[in-house]
Amino acid sequence: MQEYKVVVLGSGRVDKSVLTVQFVTGTFIKKYNPTIEDFYLKEIEEDASPSVLEILDTAGTEQFASMWDLYIKNGQGFILVYNLVNQQSFQDIRPMRDQIIRIKR
Repeated sequence: MQEYKVVVLGSGRVDKSVLTVQFVTGTFIKKYNPTIEDFYLKEIEEDASPSVLEILDTAGTEQFASMWDLYIKNGQGFILVYNLVNQQSFQDIRPMRDQIIRIKR
């Protein structure tokens, strides 16, 4: 079975966890609960073969930014999340994108 490691990154309070939980379980979370680090498994089918997504939902606060290098080194795919009505959250993902490119080349 093929496994893929996906990392969800973005600034705080852009609903990374809401999107992740909705994708994995189909459940919409209304209550905000700050994330430090959550890990999810989702079975999918790719080209008619079973696969597993290992999804790491990360903290969006600067105090955990030092861990991003480790997340990026271990990740194979990345989802950068921002809030459509918050321009700053969009600007916040650029350094994350640059860091992914720098580490993954």
